[in-house]
Amino acid sequence: MLPLRPKLRRLPEVLVNRIAAGEVIERPAAALKELVENAIDAGARRLDVSLESGGIDRIIVTDDGCGMTPDDLMLAVERHCTSKLQDESLVHIRTLGFRGEALPSIGAAARLTITSRTQGESGAWRIHVAGGKITPPEPSAGAQGTSVVVEDLFFATPARRKFLKSARVEGSHAESVVRRLALAVPETAFCFTMDDRVLFDLPAQDMAARAAALLGANEADGFLSIHGERDGMVLSGFACGPSVHRATAAGQFMLVNGRPVVDPVLRTAVRVAYRRVIEPGRHPVVALMLTIPPDRVDVNVHPAKTELRFADEAAVRSLVIGTLTRALEGGAGNAGVRPSFSAVKPGRIWYPPEKNAAPIIPAPSPHGGGSGLPLRHGAGFSEPRLGLGDSPTARMLPPLPQADGVAGWDAYSQSTGGDEGLQNSDGSTLGATPYEAPQGLSEHPLGAAVAQVLDTYVIAVAADGSLVLVDQHAAHERLTHERLREQFLSGKVQGQRLLVPDVVELPRLQVDLLVARQKMLATLGIEIEAFGGDAVLVRALPAMLNTSDAVTLLRDLADELEADDSGNPDEMPSLDGRLDAVIARMACHGSIRAGRRLTREEMNALLRQMEATPRAGTCSHGRPTWLKLSKKDLEKLFGRR
Repeated sequence: MLPLRPKLRRLPEVLVNRIAAGEVIERPAAALKELVENAIDAGARRLDVSLESGGIDRIIVTDDGCGMTPDDLMLAVERHCTSKLQDESLVHIRTLGFRGEALPSIGAAARLTITSRTQGESGAWRIHVAGGKITPPEPSAGAQGTSVVVEDLFFATPARRKFLKSARVEGSHAESVVRRLALAVPETAFCFTMDDRVLFDLPAQDMAARAAALLGANEADGFLSIHGERDGMVLSGFACGPSVHRATAAGQFMLVNGRPVVDPVLRTAVRVAYRRVIEPGRHPVVALMLTIPPDRVDVNVHPAKTELRFADEAAVRSLVIGTLTRALEGGAGNAGVRPSFSAVKPGRIWYPPEKNAAPIIPAPSPHGGGSGLPLRHGAGFSEPRLGLGDSPTARMLPPLPQADGVAGWDAYSQSTGGDEGLQNSDGSTLGATPYEAPQGLSEHPLGAAVAQVLDTYVIAVAADGSLVLVDQHAAHERLTHERLREQFLSGKVQGQRLLVPDVVELPRLQVDLLVARQKMLATLGIEIEAFGGDAVLVRALPAMLNTSDAVTLLRDLADELEADDSGNPDEMPSLDGRLDAVIARMACHGSIRAGRRLTREEMNALLRQMEATPRAGTCSHGRPTWLKLSKKDLEKLFGRR
């Protein structure tokens, strides 16, 4: 028996609006986004946003824009009524909103009240919409502009309300939306309040100040200003250095033609650009503004208007990657890396007066005389001398030479020229490179070395008196990485044949992986061939690595290739992402190790090369190579601030 044929029917208008509201208003943050966009399009110069219970109970958006007449209010709550489209092409869209769906959708799912007053009118008008039922406008009191109140969101659609998260989670989404919109219009003042607590109150300001206020970037790094152009597209904005990163992409603000978007093409490009300088799994902090011809981007993809379609995704991706990569190529010392120490601030600490301080006298040396560390007379130390010179905790270097009355690191620079190479234990020089001071920067931002701690960390003093700490292995790893990469791009990586080929046993999967990349490895100076089912034969290794440990190197390379998820090769046209991972592993093997004692010349040569090498602020794995402690930082750590 055939089933009964279902009967088609026209749905009631109220139900149609509620169904449509589910696409536009999926949570309080979505409703808030639409209301703030309307206020910005109305020419508001100040916006006040207030939420209760994360926006579930109440949302209030007040602006000082152009306002609406009673007739405008009636049309505003009808579907597909808008003042923002001047033609029917849907191409040259210059406003944030344009679909005419937001207010009707909100009114269908919640209790909506709009109070508005135009310029020159003596009073305001108010309209109510509850669950899709419209009450005609009535006179009301109100200032110029528009105030929108949304209460009991999704009371008319209990199924949608049931799936809302907690007030804290919904409020977090709402705050993120307002921050992104506030970045789009820095000339508009924003005040955002949640449950009677002001989260931020921003005046009208320029883009740099607005970005700094919203991103909360580390002040030691500041912003890297970026600018790039290609095929009629312009990318500008600000990017934080690699030391500032987060666990999620919440710190990435992106605008396309002034519209805040969450676009996978742009996010992928940012990830690729930072891949060489940031730790895996971490996300950079950026504020990017892309200007693109309107006919090359489609903003009418989804009712929420946060997704885009680019006519040429490859060109957009290339522009973002290239621009960010150039901005990140500065040497170490250009942007600081602030350590995340958390010092406990004491309640009360008494410090001796500095004007009438007791005289400084030299502490007695264990060998006699007065060459020990200076101690304050009567300070009450239980020991006459601090053991900072005990090996291997620290090795204090002799005083820096004097040259023409100039002391410290300036004198050292004048006497050496900064072109010393770093040497291996066998006396061979590893990657000696002449130093060329970057233009426009202080001569030596990393200062001069004064000590080596734990035979791993170099302590230096910068020109401004700040303390600089350098991880010698991480720093030299980046120097070796950049040198290897430059040689690879030039086709100059030379291999040195082993006197006796090494046989390296590996799992069958890794053997197949390496053999499949024989040509790629050969360009890096590594010659291998299959040697049975579970082994490879190594005939040559890169000459500049000065290592014969083929077993460890091949195993690490196999692990790196097996775990590589760097994306498509097309994301980096100049160098396959896999090759860069291999170079990073090779650089780690060819760098000076922790525990290696360095001479003063080697330490200072390391600092000079760091200043002249691109991306030297982080190692090949994204970890910082140097930290800087200013006077302010030290005072905070010791509770003086």
